[in-house]
Amino acid sequence: MMFPLVRNALSTLRIRRIQQIRQSHSKHSPDFHDKYGDILLASGASFCLVTWVFLVTQIGIQWGRSPVGRVTPQEWNEE
Repeated sequence: MMFPLVRNALSTLRIRRIQQIRQSHSKHSPDFHDKYGDILLASGASFCLVTWVFLVTQIGIQWGRSPVGRVTPQEWNEE
């Protein structure tokens, strides 16, 4: 009972392997990602970089402003 099931699964795997080999050897025409993928990636990365540079330099964030050492605690008043 199990033998035909295993035999069928193995033949299916062989067929798929043959189809993959045929597909890998055949030339495919370039699709959208082949044509424009690198350009889109580069433009997206440059947009993010320009946006972060603008935010860091133009909106006036005070970086590294730690109050440690400059703030002294007040005396506790128990009333």
